[in-house]
Amino acid sequence: MESLRRRGYAGEVVVLGDEPHAPYDRPPLSKQVLLGAWEPARAALRPPEAVSALAAGFVLGDPAVALDPVTQTVWTASGRELQADAIVIATGLRPRTLPDQEGLTGVHVLRTLDDALALRRDLSDGARVVVVGEGVLGAEITATARTLGLDVTMTGPQRAPMALQVGTRVSAALADLHQERGVRLRLGDGVVGLTAEGTRVTGVRLSTGEVLPADAVVVAIGASPATEWLAGSGLRLDNGVVCDSRCRAAEGIYAVGDVARWHHERLGRLVRLENRTNATMQAAAVAGVILGEDEPYVPVPYFWTDQFDAKLHVHGFLSADADAEVVEGDVADRRFVARYRSGGAVTGVLGWNMPKQARLRRAEIDDVPALL
Repeated sequence: MESLRRRGYAGEVVVLGDEPHAPYDRPPLSKQVLLGAWEPARAALRPPEAVSALAAGFVLGDPAVALDPVTQTVWTASGRELQADAIVIATGLRPRTLPDQEGLTGVHVLRTLDDALALRRDLSDGARVVVVGEGVLGAEITATARTLGLDVTMTGPQRAPMALQVGTRVSAALADLHQERGVRLRLGDGVVGLTAEGTRVTGVRLSTGEVLPADAVVVAIGASPATEWLAGSGLRLDNGVVCDSRCRAAEGIYAVGDVARWHHERLGRLVRLENRTNATMQAAAVAGVILGEDEPYVPVPYFWTDQFDAKLHVHGFLSADADAEVVEGDVADRRFVARYRSGGAVTGVLGWNMPKQARLRRAEIDDVPALL
């Protein structure tokens, strides 16, 4: 929407969303909002006057339920029928859940603002918290809950936090950081279910039979593209909305953000990225295509995460089995840059409390299909 206006588009723009809130930023949900340092209004993407200046129509709290790409028509749950010259699908992800969590109080996922506020209410003094999931989101929630002074255990099948995202060396340093701050790491075993008294959760059962006691459980085991509403639309749905290199799923139909799986011309394959930076960049690229530009979307991925006093900035693709070499700073000082190689190619760089240095080394990433 902003990119369209910046490029001079003066026509009608309608934003359709399933949540009742005005657009807000998601990264603060697991950190500042959950911690209570920010009130919900501070997570808004733009102040009300800036949103008003965009002259867009907002249809909120009324999710899309069907799409006809031929007539470029969207139907909503309330029965609205919206037709447009261009439709951008940005429905994001739905959190994965454990089979037995439905109906239990004290069990949370964290995707929306309302999720964050509900979890914040459950993080009372003295609560025992178990975070199921050792990826980026699980690690951030764990750090926030521990910062609140709670008894926190992180569990999941990987041996260290974010092992799949940053590899063995950096994930081991993250494990040390979490343990030093008082987090219990119960990693390396799968979760098979939950225990409860009545409808209230009491613990997390591991594949070993061990039960981790809990007053609150956060399930952060990944998410799936929200494409159910597109069933029968004729669009290709395969781990997201499949698009060409211009993020076009069909004539006049585009996809951006977590839900989009597009052809990355530099890599020669389909790619789907789950981070805020990609959503912003991809939206700007699609705005250009809608207005007649003809450029492929070929980003070098970037994301960041804050955990305790560690700020990690990641550029490129960091496979779990890539060789990580520290090229600046020292892991022991928790201020370093690591360069990742796979198949002889530099695939990514990571900065731990060295954001500027990591950004400068982004240029070292090789422009070859071996990136993935």
